[in-house]
Amino acid sequence: MRRKAAQTRSLLIKQLANGEFNSGELLGEIVGVSRSAVANHIKYLMDIGLDVFSVKGRGYKLAAPLLLLDQNRIVQRLGQEQKNRVEVMSVIDSTNAYVKERLHELPQGFVCLAEAQTHGRGRRGKTWVSPYGSSIYMSMAWTFTGGYQSMAGLSLLVGIAINRSLKTIGVTDCKLKWPNDVYYNLKKLAGILVEVEGQVGSDASAVIGIGINIDLPSSVTGIDQPFIDLVSIIQKPVDRNELAALIIATLTNMLIQFEVEGLTPFLSEWKDADLFYNEYVYLESGSNRIHGLSKGINEGGALLLENAGKVTPHHGGEISVRRA
Repeated sequence: MRRKAAQTRSLLIKQLANGEFNSGELLGEIVGVSRSAVANHIKYLMDIGLDVFSVKGRGYKLAAPLLLLDQNRIVQRLGQEQKNRVEVMSVIDSTNAYVKERLHELPQGFVCLAEAQTHGRGRRGKTWVSPYGSSIYMSMAWTFTGGYQSMAGLSLLVGIAINRSLKTIGVTDCKLKWPNDVYYNLKKLAGILVEVEGQVGSDASAVIGIGINIDLPSSVTGIDQPFIDLVSIIQKPVDRNELAALIIATLTNMLIQFEVEGLTPFLSEWKDADLFYNEYVYLESGSNRIHGLSKGINEGGALLLENAGKVTPHHGGEISVRRA
């Protein structure tokens, strides 16, 4: 029943994607349900972030045309050898959860992308608001033969990869916020969630989750900090298929180098984009607060803080950084 409803909604979205009016009767004929069932499905689509409105006598219409993610286009951009390494979903609970559940059967570099997430997650258990068709939500599987120790600084590498990709399309002023965010004009543009699986002393696998705001609806709610999207920055439409393929290719190449050389070759790139470099900040870990002058990162991805003339490294999953 649930799968059939998902298929019906996918068909409705494809029909509405061109931004034209479609009557409830026509939509019902196309997907094989009643007009009242169409209305219920449309309500669900609105609940997951699609900006649909209706006009009596004309039917339903998206506020703007929607360019959907296209698995074939992404694979074509990456090369046919990646055919079995990319999967595009419509609505999913979480791309990270999807990859994590299948981690040991997926090929190296497998990527899941989704149009919407119903339970998108950020760092420290926060919700990643994931309205339909308005962002990039993706997760990549990567196994490190060097184990846990070879992953030091991985989330920072991913931020550098995103920033490098954005520079390629002309967005040159993004900043990186330790340990897992990409900012523009002091507003959050992208976030990273890395989850690790494996046993100490053996291979370890990472699920690399990436969320990038592309063209968020004006009605979006639930985001608890200043944010921005890519369309607002560049003032023109963004082809999510092209950008997703660019990020996948860039990150893949960087991961291959990272496995051999670690974070060291990328330190200068981080420093150039470091949001807090040479600023007085504080770190919070539980009830502890540590003050200091931010001096960048070390080769292990730790944040370096200078206090009373002494520079010390700080790292850990519960540490956050804010302007003092």
